[in-house]
Amino acid sequence: MHNGCPPQRQVNGLNRHHWWRDAVIYQVYVRSFLDSTGDGVGDLAGVRAGLPYLRKLGVDGIWLSPFYPSPQHDHGYDVADYRGVDPLFGDLAEFDLLMTAARRLGIKVLLDIVPNHCSSEHPWFREALAAGPGSAARARFHFADGRGPDGAEPPNNWHAMFGGPAWSRVTEADGRPGQWYLHMFTPQQPDWNWRTPEVAAEFDGILRFWLDRGVDGFRIDVAAGLYKHPELPDSDDPEADARTRDSVNPLAWNQPEVHDVWRHWRSVCEEYTARDGRDRLLVGEVSVPTAREHARYVRPDELHQAFFFDLLGAPWNADAFRKVVSEAMQDIAGTGSTVTWVLNNHDQVRTVTRYGEPAEGSGLGAARARAAALLMLALPGAAYIYQGEELGLPEVLDLPDDVLTDPIFHRTGRRDRVRDGCRVPLPWSGQASPFGFTSGEQAAAPWLPQPEYFAEYATDRALADTRSFWHLYREGLQLRSALDQLGEGTLRWLDTPPGVLAFVRGDDLVCAVNFGTAPTPAPVPGTPLLSSGPCPPSVLPGSTAAWWIDDRRTP
Repeated sequence: MHNGCPPQRQVNGLNRHHWWRDAVIYQVYVRSFLDSTGDGVGDLAGVRAGLPYLRKLGVDGIWLSPFYPSPQHDHGYDVADYRGVDPLFGDLAEFDLLMTAARRLGIKVLLDIVPNHCSSEHPWFREALAAGPGSAARARFHFADGRGPDGAEPPNNWHAMFGGPAWSRVTEADGRPGQWYLHMFTPQQPDWNWRTPEVAAEFDGILRFWLDRGVDGFRIDVAAGLYKHPELPDSDDPEADARTRDSVNPLAWNQPEVHDVWRHWRSVCEEYTARDGRDRLLVGEVSVPTAREHARYVRPDELHQAFFFDLLGAPWNADAFRKVVSEAMQDIAGTGSTVTWVLNNHDQVRTVTRYGEPAEGSGLGAARARAAALLMLALPGAAYIYQGEELGLPEVLDLPDDVLTDPIFHRTGRRDRVRDGCRVPLPWSGQASPFGFTSGEQAAAPWLPQPEYFAEYATDRALADTRSFWHLYREGLQLRSALDQLGEGTLRWLDTPPGVLAFVRGDDLVCAVNFGTAPTPAPVPGTPLLSSGPCPPSVLPGSTAAWWIDDRRTP
């Protein structure tokens, strides 16, 4: 809750011209944001219509989920054409209109690029199927002969992250069973072979195509992927990726050669920056075991940033949060980059649900999610907000099996870790579905059904209620922009009672979080500048975060 704002201060420190270092980016999952055509699926024109809403919220930029031509087996992460727009979402002319509108509002635009794999309907993969074993076309992918009698067994024992073997066998032109190809996700997503120079050259052209259209950078899917062990040997734990639903097979991910790709992509971005002075950003989806390994991806000549998922994965515990923040500040910020904090994305259970404990009542998860948001916005570096988090949306847990679209469900038959529940289209207004997401007399139902209780979270209600998640995010973003202590920089931990986390930004801004349920004395006397819930003077209630200006600390 906002209790007044101090006089305007100088906008963030010396590196403010590098906008990405402390930017707050809003992740737009295009098909679930806003539908402009009435077909029940969000589109680029819907994103353009929603830009004033995002400008009012106060974010610096947006990251768009894939909108390229695709058969949509994995909702666009199976790309058939990296230089176009799927008719489901619009066309290149609409994309250009979106770029113009975003630029007018001062909103940066990042595209989601998928360099680890493509669609099985990509022209190059179709060419590879037709060309046969030993061809240059097959060298662009990982084709290999099978093992055992008649090559009937996969080339190795790897399993795909989404379930099942990581290899599928093809039928050759003469009708006989033939080679196998590698797919670390689904059979509809064959992995590129980055050891073939032609693949690197193709992606160089793809980057330049979109940079020439004015984009401000790229979110890179599976950025620790691309290269596989050159011998494709068996794994000691072949089901590790499927079991953890993470990139943990050391033979398939995080190979040393991948860093050469990011050095080249960084040089391409810097080439464009040298032309017009506008920074272009590369932010990677990097899943590696430690913060120290993560730091290798954000060295000065590689990616500008990489998502730090350890905060997202930390249990609701003061010691756990302090550990991951400290490691990030030591290992990642130590490279000269800034940490890129995330609490949620399109692959994770929504924060309100993830932090909740059913036995404690439905409000606990919401209180913790509000506190976590203030904590994240107070940390040094950049932050990414997944759409709907600013509304406090919970995970939709009761979607019927017959509407689930996640390939994880269809590959495994299991509902655990299915991602549809965080992808349900946003509610904008009204008391019944489609809640303003789509409109018109002949409008189709949203591509995933919205529950009746979404009425409580609709954007129009959130904007009208000053106690809502939306206002908490907006006030936090306003203060983050206005106060020199926030954004890029460092932090200093304060001594606190068990279950409480507190740190100082600059000389005098204190952020504290009470991870427990009982109130505790606040680390700063008086009324906070901003708090995630009711916060009496000198008291920090349970499951609450607050910011203070501590005049006692001002030199």
